[in-house]
Amino acid sequence: MKRIVVLGSTGSIGRQTLEVVQRLPHRFEVVGLGAYRDAQSLLEQAQEWGVRHLGLIVPPENGILSEYRLYRGVEGLCELVSRPEVDIVVVALGGVVALQPTLHALRAGKMVALSTKEVLVAGGKVVMDTARQHRATLLPIDSEHSGAFQAIQGEQTHQIARLVLTASGGPFRTRPLDTFHTIQVEEALQHPNWNMGAKITVDSATMMNKGLEVIEAQWLFNLDLSQVEVLIHPQSIVHALVEYDDGSVIAQLSLPDMRLPIQYALVYPERLNTGLPRLRLEQVGALTFETPDFQRYPCLRLAYESARVGGTMPTVLNAVNELAVRLFLERRIGFTHIAELVEAVMERHEPTEPTLEAVLETDRWARQTALQTLGGSQPIIS
Repeated sequence: MKRIVVLGSTGSIGRQTLEVVQRLPHRFEVVGLGAYRDAQSLLEQAQEWGVRHLGLIVPPENGILSEYRLYRGVEGLCELVSRPEVDIVVVALGGVVALQPTLHALRAGKMVALSTKEVLVAGGKVVMDTARQHRATLLPIDSEHSGAFQAIQGEQTHQIARLVLTASGGPFRTRPLDTFHTIQVEEALQHPNWNMGAKITVDSATMMNKGLEVIEAQWLFNLDLSQVEVLIHPQSIVHALVEYDDGSVIAQLSLPDMRLPIQYALVYPERLNTGLPRLRLEQVGALTFETPDFQRYPCLRLAYESARVGGTMPTVLNAVNELAVRLFLERRIGFTHIAELVEAVMERHEPTEPTLEAVLETDRWARQTALQTLGGSQPIIS
């Protein structure tokens, strides 16, 4: 019996993780749940799962969780994941706020199943160094990275020629470019294949999510940036392809359902029946691929540029994007302003060595600089 803490339990990935665990009651016990601020949903989950240890970045003021052991703020989540009875920590809490709890889980020797892209984008070197130092296991939950991880099992990673991550292209893959300035929030939230949270759905529309995944893949698989490519694959059936030095390409295919990579990470190296619908290629018919257009997806270009520069530049990319997406969802900036704001702040940044302290300070600086660029003065909590 493995004991699990789920950070981000009230979000899309967190809820699907609990669905997976519910199907495997003899293998897993949920001993902790954490979220950003949704105390009511967290209370309902605690009651359903019989969990006594709860964490909230922004705790409620009404005492709704007074009967529970409540871990408050980022520091509280760090304490929650480090508890001695915890075996597995699922990190599905959106944003760079998940970085420090991830590091504490790794330092405590926990197995970490990571969904939060921003953790490796902002602090990849620190995270991977920590995992190695404490001999902790870090497994990806992202469908693309899970697909790549599956495709390299039993292979020699130094013989990888390239890794191809696929992207759906989002809802604006064929939309005329001269209409992008009119894109509304509701349109950006209409992902063609996946049901996800608002932030990652907007990131899919801009393809920033794929740029973040490129940076994440570098750290996870110890690859050079030149080895990681992106192809648009509207059907979302092929999640990753790994080409080896001899020209062979191994791909991972499945229907677009996040419960499959979640379960794979939780039960690795086993493979258990998920109870999910099976892929039938004869029903899919055709699988198509396209090269992404940087003019249509400037956020993808910016992600590659930040990775080439390295240091704390990806931290800036991530921080400003988090803020910009929040402002777009609040209808305070337009869709095209997301990439424009990210690029403006990147141009003002002088990257440094990405220690934990530097990453946290750069994250703060980038958000504040972005607000100043927009003419604001008050920080916005993402």
